[in-house]
Amino acid sequence: MRKYVLGIVGIVGAVLTWQLLYVGPLRDTPLPAPTETAQAALALLASGAFWSALWVTIEIAVVGFVAAAIVGIIIGLLCGWYPTIGNAFKIIVEFLKPIPPIVILPLAILVFGPTEEMGRFLVFYGCVLPILYQTTNGVRETDPIAIETSRSYSIPQYDILLRVVLPSTSAFIATAIRIAIPVSLIVTVVAGLVGGGPGLGQLIQQSSQSTASASTLYALVILLGLVGLAAQLLSEKVENAVLHWHPSHRKVAN
Repeated sequence: MRKYVLGIVGIVGAVLTWQLLYVGPLRDTPLPAPTETAQAALALLASGAFWSALWVTIEIAVVGFVAAAIVGIIIGLLCGWYPTIGNAFKIIVEFLKPIPPIVILPLAILVFGPTEEMGRFLVFYGCVLPILYQTTNGVRETDPIAIETSRSYSIPQYDILLRVVLPSTSAFIATAIRIAIPVSLIVTVVAGLVGGGPGLGQLIQQSSQSTASASTLYALVILLGLVGLAAQLLSEKVENAVLHWHPSHRKVAN
């Protein structure tokens, strides 16, 4: 309960600071008042254009993220379990790791055009590497005693991988997914904002070039932040429900 109270206090403090800046040092700038932004947000929520853009954004982010999770977990398990496969992928992963999605955006536009496919590809690219990397590390951190004990009972390799290694790696995978969820939204919006792809990013770009007031732009950004917050909270709830048995998620009784 305390963390929720502190969160509300933080929000109130941010709004008050915003209001003070509006009436104080930033009064001659395009910064809108909090009340104007709230009214613009309500108008957006009542419009069909916002909900259409939001649905496209969520669809692009989810499809790209799910594809990245499936590929990243499978390849990560194989890279961590089989050293030969791990060495084969190591150079590729290390080469791609410092290249952010925004850098390959022009290439994606050339291949796919400003389409949903471009957004899905960029989301996949932005999410698959951290998931693959974390999964590989999780496999390598699995208790070797548990693995050797399973082998001593002549348990097949694929059973060890699925029944021993995968559960042990689940916390690493969960961390990667927590990181990848906001990345998927960020990349989707950037694809629309810079690359002209459909979704909230495109809506923000169009609003900035039209006669829309500054309050509408601020409202779009705030609503986008709320969508990201909701996605993060939902992922935490699912993670706690699925991994309630894991030591990192057990509640220690006082």
